[in-house]
Amino acid sequence: MDLNAVALFVKVVQYGSFSETARRTQVPVATVSRRIKLLEADLGFRLLERSTRYLRVTDAGESFLEYAAQGVEAFETGQSTLEQYQAVLSGTLRLSVPSGFFPCRELLQRFRAIHPNVRIKLLATERKVDLIEEGIDVALRVGNRKDNQAVSKLLGTYRHLLVASPRLLKQCASLQHPSHLKSVPCALWNNPAGSTLWQLGEETVEIHPFLQVNDYLHLEELALSGVCVTELPPFLAKKHIDSGHLIHLLQSYPFPECDLSLLYPSGKHLSRLVRTYIEFCMEWAIDFF
Repeated sequence: MDLNAVALFVKVVQYGSFSETARRTQVPVATVSRRIKLLEADLGFRLLERSTRYLRVTDAGESFLEYAAQGVEAFETGQSTLEQYQAVLSGTLRLSVPSGFFPCRELLQRFRAIHPNVRIKLLATERKVDLIEEGIDVALRVGNRKDNQAVSKLLGTYRHLLVASPRLLKQCASLQHPSHLKSVPCALWNNPAGSTLWQLGEETVEIHPFLQVNDYLHLEELALSGVCVTELPPFLAKKHIDSGHLIHLLQSYPFPECDLSLLYPSGKHLSRLVRTYIEFCMEWAIDFF
């Protein structure tokens, strides 16, 4: 049964004619007439007696109208409720972010300042998440995280910085080339592959770290304390470099670029809330990068 035809039948009875129904619903008269006929054929009953001069609801039509009108009214009420719901952005946003990407805290605070009725459920993890199985609306990810079941939007790129404190550098031999790192204490980010290689420019150096940890705040603290040479993302390192508490080392040998991307399920209809968040992130990235 065509529910649109049911709605048109109710409107025809309410407005008293096919032409008035066509005018108010912006559906051609011929289409209104054809859909009513198809509805009658589906039901096996004549609902309306009509001629060029009059329109009358049959007994079967009256019986059907009682329930059809309730259904149409309930549908229109539900539609109105959804429109009100969408007028003020609300609902729950389920997000995943890398545990070491601290700028997301400011990002989410700014988003909620604009949309205070939005609730956020946040999963901070370095592992690959199954967006659909784990119910994630949008994931923020660093690096090449392509997924056949997800849409990926690149927000921008950045490079980690090799840093050490002035105090440590006074105690160490001159660091003019990546190979010199073998003679100084180093701490590394503990990546899933367990690699101890640093790619610096065209040079690949195997490091023998005294510590590997998946916590950039820990690495930041060690570097500031003069304990080691380490890598830090620019959003942690630059303020210390500007203040002179850390030195940016081997600037002619930069780390590879890191991609920062948004991932969201490819086969899922995006709600207004999710679309608004994605657009907000794209605008935020313009200032961040």
